[in-house]
Amino acid sequence: MRSRVIASTKVGYELPIEEAIEFSGKEAGICYMPDTVDEIFNEPREKTMKRAMGNMASNHHSVFGHVRYNFVFEDIPKILAMFLNNEKVYDTSEKSARFTKMKPSKDEKELYEKWIEIFKIRIHELYPDIKERQLGRLAQENARYLISVFTPATVMGYSVTFQQFSYLLHFMEDYIQKEEDTEFNKLLKPYLQEFVDIHARFKVEGINADSKNRKLSLFSKVRRKEEWGENYCCNYLATFSQDAQTMRHRTTKCEIYEYSLYSNQFYVPYCIRGTELEEKWLDDIRSLSKNFPQGKLVLVNERGSVEDFVQKCKERLCGCAQLETALQTKRTLEEYLRNTKETDERVYNYLLQYSTGARCTFPDYTCNKPCIWGAKGAFERLV
Repeated sequence: MRSRVIASTKVGYELPIEEAIEFSGKEAGICYMPDTVDEIFNEPREKTMKRAMGNMASNHHSVFGHVRYNFVFEDIPKILAMFLNNEKVYDTSEKSARFTKMKPSKDEKELYEKWIEIFKIRIHELYPDIKERQLGRLAQENARYLISVFTPATVMGYSVTFQQFSYLLHFMEDYIQKEEDTEFNKLLKPYLQEFVDIHARFKVEGINADSKNRKLSLFSKVRRKEEWGENYCCNYLATFSQDAQTMRHRTTKCEIYEYSLYSNQFYVPYCIRGTELEEKWLDDIRSLSKNFPQGKLVLVNERGSVEDFVQKCKERLCGCAQLETALQTKRTLEEYLRNTKETDERVYNYLLQYSTGARCTFPDYTCNKPCIWGAKGAFERLV
């Protein structure tokens, strides 16, 4: 066996589109090469480009997936990051609103900063031993539910193939042109258009998924039936924030039932539930309803194989995970077990070994991460 690098990402360099197409044409030549790779990479450019254009025309677009671009997007709204992160295939590093103080829009700023201070006091009452830095992070994590998914405050590194990025831009244009102008879409479409305009040079007309009628996958007009077995399909209420975290576990598929965007339900952080602060919180978050705050509850559908779900458990059943996500993953596991106990012995027994608590109790998981909650406290905590 031999190996060599024939191309790689270069820091500070943007590969011109013509070169991206040319390189893809060379990769396409490997599929039917009569001689060696060296012959292809030394052939005349005209021959390579002819092959690449033939691949475009025949919808054989996978060859354009060999070229990869590394982006940094600054000041994009959370909802746009969610659109990008719900599509395959990509790698992303995103500024966390859980641990970073955000700079929301003017009408959100006052309430956001007000609730950071309230949460600091409340969390200190519950857990007086938590250090000041961690206290501030936990307060921000809860207060960020007030921030609109349209607030342009997210920074993310995003690496994606040439093929996929061209697809994404076509998907966005299709959404702008064909989706109804609902109150949500009136806020969304200008951001999608701005994103398409900024990256117009990457949108190649011949590299699209029109023949397969593919679309952006974040929203669905279908309310799906639940299923439990070797594969699962379940529905639950979650905030935009939780869905954003869940979808980044890329072996599962997540979508939001579109019509739930207009429900009037909001998440209440556990640390203030049942206290006099609960109604004050609901009054404040409801006052921002027209902005679609991250704490709005929407109906999420999650699908995958049982092995996919176990991998999710190894990420999210943890005291370091967002509390809302950890508890929802635990509830889904419990429901999975209830629905397979009498119908699918293999799946039930496979899942049972992961029902002992946090991931640090799993038989095939080793955790070396410091944790202030421990295996038991991971699900008893209120923050």
